[in-house]
Amino acid sequence: MRRLAALLTAALVALTGCAPEAWGRDVPVTGDVLVHDPGLLLDEDGRPWVVASTGDERVGLGAIQIRVSDDGGSTWTHTGEAWTPGTEPEWVREKVQGVTNFWAPELVRRDDTTYLFYAASTFASNTSVIGLMTNDDFDPHRPSEGWQDRGEVVASTGDDNFNAIDPSVLTDADGRGWLAFGSFWGGLQLVPLDWETGKPPAGAVPVTIASRGTATNAIEAPALLRHGDYYYLFASFDSCCKGTGSSYNLNVGRASSPEGPYLDKAGNDLAAGGGTLLLETVGDRIGPGGGSVAGDWTAFHYYDGAEGGAPTLALREIAWRDGWPVIATAEEAEEMPFYVE
Repeated sequence: MRRLAALLTAALVALTGCAPEAWGRDVPVTGDVLVHDPGLLLDEDGRPWVVASTGDERVGLGAIQIRVSDDGGSTWTHTGEAWTPGTEPEWVREKVQGVTNFWAPELVRRDDTTYLFYAASTFASNTSVIGLMTNDDFDPHRPSEGWQDRGEVVASTGDDNFNAIDPSVLTDADGRGWLAFGSFWGGLQLVPLDWETGKPPAGAVPVTIASRGTATNAIEAPALLRHGDYYYLFASFDSCCKGTGSSYNLNVGRASSPEGPYLDKAGNDLAAGGGTLLLETVGDRIGPGGGSVAGDWTAFHYYDGAEGGAPTLALREIAWRDGWPVIATAEEAEEMPFYVE
């Protein structure tokens, strides 16, 4: 089917000299899709395979949840949690008092090792930590087996003007690692990442790569992606976690270096309040955001108005138009006038 679509596209370009308008492809998902803050991992063929997500304090000590799709992203099964009693990173609860569950994971595959970055905090506090576990034989059907606790990656306290949650990891064109993170406070931050340890080098200082520049500075959940000659920073603006009252929306900027500056389509720096809107509330898909990107795919959550505001997994294949990602479908774009140029 994809080959046929490619041939039809090539024929259209040959006949008319222009390509058809690109829109994101919404992949209908079924099964257990009660998901918040998904971290997406692709299989060897580049298809959606595993989603890690924020834990539920009522299940498995609030551990990071794992879901797997054996059909390329359509059907999802909750196979368990990333750790069980006795294997939990107990140091986290000692460092951050009041933790009830673990948040916003990032899954990364490098060589034969799977890296699981996760966050721990409490609402309205920036006493937070990003931790790391690694697994040399990760099987999502047995998600609690094989993990090694690697400890703290980045932490913040009330003395810092950033919040160490919502990790996102990038490998640049030279094989170097980068970690973006942040929520409210001083905005989104970036530090280099040493793949030998899975942590920033000693003495690394976070640098701001995106900020709303407002009193509340409602920005969080960075997601980094390398595509073509650019690096892209996806970010969630406004508020999550309020069910049908949530106002999350997805925005993007791009840079020629992973260190930025990340500029929106109008040339505005995301570190100075810029951002190109990609997706916002349309119909019952309320407050889309809090996701991750991998290859030409993005996974995020929204609050389903038809289900009382339940956090729900969404999966999109990203389209590319003039060097910019497009997530919205053609139908959604009709309700989003910023897509009309």
